Amino acid sequence: MDKTKKSRLEAAGWRTGDSADFLDLTAEEAAFVELKLALADYLRDIRVQHGWTQTHVASLLGSSQSRVAKMEAADLSVSVDLLVKSLLTLGASRKQVGQVIARAA
Repeated sequence: MDKTKKSRLEAAGWRTGDSADFLDLTAEEAAFVELKLALADYLRDIRVQHGWTQTHVASLLGSSQSRVAKMEAADLSVSVDLLVKSLLTLGASRKQVGQVIARAA
């Protein structure tokens, strides 16, 4: 949000913050959410870079298209473990996965 808009909202009595403030997340919880989102985004990036459909990725992972969609959306039912295993299966190196995690920090 730009500074002018933020100032205008605060002057009108509104509070501003981020999603962690809104959801009342601890710093650790917010970091975990950011980590999971970064891994999910990287999964989608790999799929798009290769020109693969979610259905094709699902076949590579032995899963379903709907599960891949949930993975890319960082759905609550998707674990970080599943995201990491899937990235490695799709050809990401441990170093690349580590870099995604480091950038999310």
